[in-house]
Amino acid sequence: MKRIVGIVLAVLLIGGVAAAVVAGREDAGTRTGTGTATKTVRGVIGSEKSEFFADPDVVKALADKGLTVRTETSGSWAMEELPLKGYDFAFPASEAPATALDTKYKVPGSPLRPFYSPLVVVAHRPVAEVLARNGLAALDGKPGAAARGTLRMRPFLDAVRADRTWQQLKGASAHAELNGTVFISSTDPETSNSGALYLAAASFVANGGLVTDAAGVGRTAPLLRKLIAPQGAQQTSSDAPFRDFISGAGNPLVLVYESQVASLLLQKQDVGDLVVLYPDTTVNSAHTLVPLTGEGRALGELLTKDKRLRELAVRHGFRPQGAAAEFTAATAAHTDYLNQTLAGVHQAPVPTTEWLQAMARRSRS
Repeated sequence: MKRIVGIVLAVLLIGGVAAAVVAGREDAGTRTGTGTATKTVRGVIGSEKSEFFADPDVVKALADKGLTVRTETSGSWAMEELPLKGYDFAFPASEAPATALDTKYKVPGSPLRPFYSPLVVVAHRPVAEVLARNGLAALDGKPGAAARGTLRMRPFLDAVRADRTWQQLKGASAHAELNGTVFISSTDPETSNSGALYLAAASFVANGGLVTDAAGVGRTAPLLRKLIAPQGAQQTSSDAPFRDFISGAGNPLVLVYESQVASLLLQKQDVGDLVVLYPDTTVNSAHTLVPLTGEGRALGELLTKDKRLRELAVRHGFRPQGAAAEFTAATAAHTDYLNQTLAGVHQAPVPTTEWLQAMARRSRS
C-alpha cells in the first residue's frame, strides 16, 4: 500500500491539480465582489469530487459562507503517504482511508461523511445483454431497451475463477470488440478507493463473509489476482476510465461510482446505450472528510448540513447522508438508469484497513 511520496506528488502535479478557486483568489481575508470576506481552505480530494468543487455554484455557495476552497486530487489510499502539513482537510472516497488518516494525524472529533455513492458497473447494452444471456446479469426493462440491471456477483466471480473468455459466452461472437478474458476494469486497489472496495465486495462473496484474518486473505487471494491480472496497468482514479467508456474507447465493463452516471444524467448529457449494473453485493462509498484544522471541520460541517450545498451535491450525483428524499426527487426522471432505493442490492461490510491493504497487495503478487 505504500507509495514513494515523490512519485505520488509527481502524479498529483502532472495529472490532477483541480482547484475550485473563484471567490477570494489568494489569501484568507480576501474580499469577493459581494463584500464577503473569505478564508482559503486547502485540501486533498479524490478525483471523483473534482467537478463538484470546481462547479461555480459550489464556489459561490462556499464563498457566501466565507470559504474559498483550493483542492488537489489524489487516489484515496495514496493520501496517507502525502505530506499534508499546511492542508486543512483530506477528503477520500470512503471510511477506510479516512480512518487511516484520522489515526495518523490524531484528528480531534470525528471525520464527517457528507454524502455517499454506491459502486456500479457500466456496460454498453449489447455487452449487458450478453452477460444476461449467460446468467451473469439480470436486466430490467424491455429486451433491447434496458438501461439498468443487476450484476450477479457469484456467477460472475465463478466465471472469472474459471478463466472464461468472452468468446465462450453465448451471443458474444456477434460483437467483435468482445474478446479475451472476461473482467471488470477497475482502478488500482493499492492507491484508489473504488479499486480497493471492489476487492472488498468480491472477497466478501468469495469468502462467504467478511475477511478478518490472514487465512481469509489467503483463501481469496487466487480469485482477487484473477480480477486484477487481466487489466494490466490500472488508473489511480475512476474519472479517466469512465470518460474513456463514455467516449467509446473504454473496456466493455468498467467499475465506477453511481454518482458519475447520475451527474451526467442530471446534466442532461447523452449517455448513448449505457446500462448501469448494480452488483447484487456491493459496497457503498461514504465520502469521508478528515478535518486537519478548524477550517477543514467548518467545511465538512457545511457540506453535511447546508441545504444549498446538499442540493449541489445531489446535482453532481451524490446521495446526501440521511436524506434519501433529496436524491429521489432529483433523479425521478432517470429511474430507467438508477436504482433509487437500491432494491436487491446487498451492502457488504468492509474489512479493516490492515486486511484490505493485505488483499490489495496479494491481488498483485
